[in-house]
Amino acid sequence: MQEPIVRLFNFSAWLVPLIILAAILLPQAIRILREYERGVIFRLGKLHKRGAKGPGIILLIPMVDRMVRMDLRVVTIDIAKQEIMTRDNVPATVDAVLYFRVIDPVAAVIKVENFLKATSLIAQTTLRSVLGQAPLDDLLSQRESINQKLQEIIDRQTEPWGIKVTTVEVKDVALPDTMKRAMAKQAEAERERRAKIVNAEGEYQAAEKMVQAAAMISKEPIALQLRYLQTMREIASEHNTTTFLPVPIDLFTPFLKKDRGEKQ
Repeated sequence: MQEPIVRLFNFSAWLVPLIILAAILLPQAIRILREYERGVIFRLGKLHKRGAKGPGIILLIPMVDRMVRMDLRVVTIDIAKQEIMTRDNVPATVDAVLYFRVIDPVAAVIKVENFLKATSLIAQTTLRSVLGQAPLDDLLSQRESINQKLQEIIDRQTEPWGIKVTTVEVKDVALPDTMKRAMAKQAEAERERRAKIVNAEGEYQAAEKMVQAAAMISKEPIALQLRYLQTMREIASEHNTTTFLPVPIDLFTPFLKKDRGEKQ
């Protein structure tokens, strides 16, 4: 009777440590990666030959393998405000937003210490460099082409790290108050210039039409009488107390002819 009890005691003495050991090692041996995650595995410090793994269940050798999780979703970085001097020597403060994602998890782990910080710093320096080469007018009006240039430069610099820059957008350009007032005066002067040009073109067109009308009336004198009657009708339609007595122009014809004869 004592022998089975001893055996059971010996088995329990081995079972409890095994359960404790399994409870410690199993969480280190099993990893679950989501659909947008990949795992870069190092075995005794060396990169696993199969590269990044996942998604799903990943089996690791405890105390031997170490896994680094990488997120493949698009990451957004706010580029801090940068003080720049444009090509035409105008000070400005600009900020932007950067969108990128990891396309090569292995390169993002082994080729750069902190890809997020490195990408942010490169974006800041590139923003100052590119915008400093552009005049103020292009910075305000050619925003799309500047964004495209920033995206190409940053993407080319971060490509060895397995980073793909998808979009760079300049959010705001802050100018000094003196420059804002000067630009407002310039815009006002430009609007006045356009108004004067439009007014002059209207006068020119009106003069052309009047010359054409005079030529037509000289050919058909009755047109002047018709225009006279039409003008009277337009004035009479208004609410006023003025009375008009139309007099035929033909009544004055003999006097005009007589006056012309005396002058001759």
